[in-house]
Amino acid sequence: MSIRICNLPFNSSFAPQPRARVSSRSTRVFARTENDTQQQQLNLSVLRFTFGIPGLDESYLPRWLGYGFGSLLLLNHFSASAPINEPQLRSEALGISLAAFSIALPYIGKFLKGSVVEQRTLPEEGEQVFVISSNIGDSLKEDLAWATYVLLRNTSTIAVLISIQGELCVRGYWNCPDQMSKAQLHDWFKKKVDEIGLADVKETLYFPQYEGSSASWDILPDGTRSLFVQPLIQDIYEPQKMDGFLLVASTAGYAYSDKDRAWIGAMAEKFRG
Repeated sequence: MSIRICNLPFNSSFAPQPRARVSSRSTRVFARTENDTQQQQLNLSVLRFTFGIPGLDESYLPRWLGYGFGSLLLLNHFSASAPINEPQLRSEALGISLAAFSIALPYIGKFLKGSVVEQRTLPEEGEQVFVISSNIGDSLKEDLAWATYVLLRNTSTIAVLISIQGELCVRGYWNCPDQMSKAQLHDWFKKKVDEIGLADVKETLYFPQYEGSSASWDILPDGTRSLFVQPLIQDIYEPQKMDGFLLVASTAGYAYSDKDRAWIGAMAEKFRG
């Protein structure tokens, strides 16, 4: 499936026309606290390796390994009492070269990407929500809860929305009305999705410099800089049939690299019909 990357501000003309509204049905909303979610024995096959240490950026791991092993080599060199022979000097020189390469590796990676990825910031305004429609099965609810959690945890995402056959899972920071019940909030998100026409998106969209020029997208939190939409294809042999979509948003520009977008696409593949 092709990916359309747009560097211009988003315009409502990119979005398909909204579908005709269907008669609303009563929808109960399933919501749980994050502690309850983490206690569940959830099964999700698409995961990324992390140490789970708050504040630790795993992309800088080669640098810290280089500092550590380089320091040990220098300590071993200067603490040696006997004269150092030529083979040992060659080995130490090779080790120092590898340590220096490991230290420089994160900078080389950023240089090859062509831009420095910004760090996400949490919006000052906006409400943190977690809403799941109860019209779907319990197993799918658990998969959605865990998928949204790992998307928020392992990427620069601050807001994620997954729509499967019209049923929604919304999590993160969103620009939504205050003092709404969970059922009203769910219906409000469904109305906004229909207004934007996201359910009819048939190709992957990526806006690395989103500026929010369309009033219909006012559900996104203030300060959104990157927007990525991955459609859920119902049948790979009939790409026109869509099951829904996965939307992630971030306050960092160029937040989703090629690897991130491929990983999010693999995450969305789990929910393909």
